[in-house]
Amino acid sequence: MKNTRAFFKTTLIAASLSLISFTSQAADISSRNLKMPIVNAIDHPQGIGAKVFVDEVAKHSDNKIKIKIFPNGTLGGEQQVASAMQGGTIEISMMSPAQIVGTIPEFVALDFPFSFKNTAQADAVLDGPFGQKLLDYMPAKGWVGLAYMEQGYRSISNNKHPITKLEDVKGLKIRTILNPLYVDMFNALGANAVPLPMPELYTAMETRTVDGQENPETSVDANKYYEVQKYFSGTRHIYNPQLLMVSKKLWDKLSDDEKKIFKDASIVARDAQRKAARDMTEVSRKNLIEKGMQLNELSPEEIERMRVAVEPVTQKYAAKLDPALLKQFKDELERTKDL
Repeated sequence: MKNTRAFFKTTLIAASLSLISFTSQAADISSRNLKMPIVNAIDHPQGIGAKVFVDEVAKHSDNKIKIKIFPNGTLGGEQQVASAMQGGTIEISMMSPAQIVGTIPEFVALDFPFSFKNTAQADAVLDGPFGQKLLDYMPAKGWVGLAYMEQGYRSISNNKHPITKLEDVKGLKIRTILNPLYVDMFNALGANAVPLPMPELYTAMETRTVDGQENPETSVDANKYYEVQKYFSGTRHIYNPQLLMVSKKLWDKLSDDEKKIFKDASIVARDAQRKAARDMTEVSRKNLIEKGMQLNELSPEEIERMRVAVEPVTQKYAAKLDPALLKQFKDELERTKDL
């Protein structure tokens, strides 16, 4: 992880030199001590984004607003944290929108398999009117969404064999997040989906309760899954954003000046985090190879076979969306397809 740590330090320095300016002379800023749990390690891109956000808020509140990061799922899995945020016992976090689909079903659109061709398209859709429309659903459910960050393209790792074709997935016990679409998707691919919270994943792989999991290279690297996994296959079945989100109970207590600090800090953190996630992907790939993992890519033909296999799952969940929202999502994908 030496290269990763060096990259982490470089990213933080770059973020501190951001050209975005803040109003540091805010008159209405209270002293606050807040909690921000995340499920990944602090030198994972998720941790980098969290650290930049925390530092920016502290700097521009004259260190009055202090946010403590709790990495590695130490305060629980993402759904547990999301629930605690609704109650106000946890104030801030960063997680996949897939974790709150049970409460805000509209977010399921972001999990449709093989939707985003590249990160430029994902950025354009998420930072545009459609992404904002999804954020607008959050306050009524107890959260405020500040910005979309990046988890990355999810791919499959396992300890049985490389996945080079659709048939190689058959029979593998694959851990998924606690989300019905993910379970249905992997069952459609022929796997046996096993939904588990992320803090339980390493042990499940170590004890062979599951054969594998699906996450980006950076997660496999930062969480040391290479210790219990042999093969990483670039299926890139879902592009996974991250939501930087705040408890509505906290948000309602913030002054306008404090809200501006949070919003401005979220944009600095978003840009730094996305860059880190993308730059670190190649660093992580090299680290995984050095740690003994075998990496392989799939042919475009096999990716298309997988897309066809899971199309009924996409249609099942698309049918649950408001037709106007679904049309807006499809229109945005069409508008941005050549980016």
